[in-house]
Amino acid sequence: MPNAADKALPVLCLAGPTGAGKTDLALRLAARLGCEVINTDSRQIYADFPIICAQPSPAEQAQCPHHLYGLLASDEKISAGQWCAMAETCIAEVLERGHVPLLVGGTGMYFHTLLHGMAPIPAIDPKLRRRLEARVQSEGPEPLHAELVRLDPDYAAKIHPHDRQRIVRALEVAQQTGRTFSWWHAQKSLQRPAVRGPLFVVQCTMAWLEPRLQQRIDQMLALGALAEAQRAWQNCSDPHAPGWSAIGCAELLAFLQGRLSFEESLALWYQNTRAYAKRQNTWFRGRKEAQFFAPDATEAFLFQAESAWQGLCAESS
Repeated sequence: MPNAADKALPVLCLAGPTGAGKTDLALRLAARLGCEVINTDSRQIYADFPIICAQPSPAEQAQCPHHLYGLLASDEKISAGQWCAMAETCIAEVLERGHVPLLVGGTGMYFHTLLHGMAPIPAIDPKLRRRLEARVQSEGPEPLHAELVRLDPDYAAKIHPHDRQRIVRALEVAQQTGRTFSWWHAQKSLQRPAVRGPLFVVQCTMAWLEPRLQQRIDQMLALGALAEAQRAWQNCSDPHAPGWSAIGCAELLAFLQGRLSFEESLALWYQNTRAYAKRQNTWFRGRKEAQFFAPDATEAFLFQAESAWQGLCAESS
């Protein structure tokens, strides 16, 4: 087995847009290789929304160990750097047990942070952050996202216009340092990568994905998504809390608060899900290290992943 003491820890990564079937592929690979699955999705880390954010079900999680799912309360924030630190600890523990760490999710920045290291962004003045947070609270996220479009159009295009946490982060970096978030992440003087290993990406056309996204939302509703949102509102009644920014959560909350009809909230949920999947496809297409495969090429993926792990083991022996 690879040595967990190596500077860059060996892993397998499975990414792709929402609704692409990553959970099923991960479970198939786990059964073959003895994997432990590590969540690499910024919204599946919240505890209040297992259905709406499509966390693996209890039955699926029982098939192999799963980590970093449902850890945070809805009002808690987490940065890519904080998640990376937790993931790196988790990966090391999986390796110590003699198992294969399999990172699964759709948050591109999490994969990028682990595989390429953190950008050397200076510490941000807390007063600046509080001013921006107060603005997004009073003005809403759209005006600040419009500012970000002017300052850093590349990064603005990658995030949702209502993603308050990421909007504030990008603006605070640009305002304090005079350099955009995209510029910082393009610098070569990065810290060492936390991990090494292949980035497998499920490559889906929107024509293939769109009906599955609609079916997925219908299934979430059948499983109790609306009741889940009602319970979450009892736990956290701040509509601007990070947990509520997830697609599906915000739209159902708009219905619960009477701002949208149920039909309008579902239409917006699907519209925003589709737009997010499209952004994910675009982001992953730009990764030079990505190894793409079709969603129905299960055996090819399993073979490639197994071969890649054997290669990582050979490098470390």
